[in-house]
Amino acid sequence: MNTNGIDQLLGELRQAAAKAANQEPASSPGEAARFADLLQASLDQVNAAQQQATSLQQSFDANDPNVNLQEVMVQLQKASLSFQTMVQVRNRLVSAYQEIMSMQV
Repeated sequence: MNTNGIDQLLGELRQAAAKAANQEPASSPGEAARFADLLQASLDQVNAAQQQATSLQQSFDANDPNVNLQEVMVQLQKASLSFQTMVQVRNRLVSAYQEIMSMQV
């Protein structure tokens, strides 16, 4: 059984966790990162992951010998997971907005 894809995925997850733990602002050190910029960057990453997964799937469907099923499935799952995470972020933002709008001033 070939576990190279699983090992690679685990390595990427560990790198993402380490990066999140030591994350620095995206802008200059004296300036706080804008929430809108961070949200846009996250949306762009989700979009890129989905496009990459779709491209790999189309290559596999066209019988490209350089693309294997394991790689396609891992990319599709990564894209799905990132999309689900973004949906949860959106749900939290909508909930927070509704809560703020219902406050008495």
